[in-house]
Amino acid sequence: MRTAFGAEFDLADGYLNTPAVGVPPVHVAEAVEEFVRRWRTGAQRPADFDAAVDDTRESFGRLVGVPGDRVAVGSAVSPLVGMVAQAVPDGCRVLVSEGEFTSVTFPFAVQTDRGVKVTEVPLTALPDAVADHDLVAVSVVQSADGAVVDLEGLRAAAEAADVAVLLDVTQAAGWLPLRLDWADWVVCAGYKWLLAPRGAAWLAVHPKALHRTRPVAASWYAGRDRWNSVYDLPLRLADEARRFDVSPGWPAFAGAAPALSYLASLDLHEVRAHGVGLANRLREAVGLPEGNSPIVALPVADGVERLARSGVVASARAGHTRVGFHIYNTEADVDRVVRALGPSPTTVTIRG
Repeated sequence: MRTAFGAEFDLADGYLNTPAVGVPPVHVAEAVEEFVRRWRTGAQRPADFDAAVDDTRESFGRLVGVPGDRVAVGSAVSPLVGMVAQAVPDGCRVLVSEGEFTSVTFPFAVQTDRGVKVTEVPLTALPDAVADHDLVAVSVVQSADGAVVDLEGLRAAAEAADVAVLLDVTQAAGWLPLRLDWADWVVCAGYKWLLAPRGAAWLAVHPKALHRTRPVAASWYAGRDRWNSVYDLPLRLADEARRFDVSPGWPAFAGAAPALSYLASLDLHEVRAHGVGLANRLREAVGLPEGNSPIVALPVADGVERLARSGVVASARAGHTRVGFHIYNTEADVDRVVRALGPSPTTVTIRG
């Protein structure tokens, strides 16, 4: 059991796989267990979860710097991005980063029959390429290696050229302080740094982008009065971002509500300093340059297996061994990696 940032985590040394799956605080896991207990005894009622789902809108809004009434709920990133991709005009020119996570790029790439063109450029070149496109879609923190996009540069370029921006904060929200009320769309999955169960996701939609987003998964839950939208036409969707809701998976939101509320209560500047500090301690120990992300891509092809033998949980991504440091990690986790891999793995260029 570990205690960190005012919460307890039932976690042993060596878990460095948050970029793949986050570990919940004990009180979040207990909330999911309580859901299962009520479910198995027939005590659960569908309307009981409206408050929890709506609570996640407010908490997610606090984490990314947008009002809660701009936030829609869903189950995963790609269906939410799909509501944007389905609505772009024929011939839309979409700019993305090389190596971008495909839940961001594939929803646009499948629109090529309508003349939609998706162009990849290096992450560092993204702001300079904005003016030649109609929309930019990018992860604030890249999944493969933890590289952080130049948000201020991207914002300035997009505003100067009047280009729409979609940001995926799945690898950023929960550790990086964010103020993204300027972006047209902000999307996020909750099962990584937000420490929620898989199956909860959010899409923040700027008021100026409401008419440029298509509720292709429209259902009763997106209705103006959800409990009176269960049967019959006419179409009567909510006026605000809730019109893009996908009917929520209750077990996921049973955990997401306390998880996001907890993280939104923390000083994310302290959270960032903690995680990035541990990551830089590892970078220094293995001869990599200092970075600004808690995600480290180690140039060790067989690193996952070598780390596993030492009790470290990591992932293989894009030819590297990826580790990530969140609120529950300590210097002992760094030392365990160094002992397992040695001080100087062969280095390559790391964007993060």
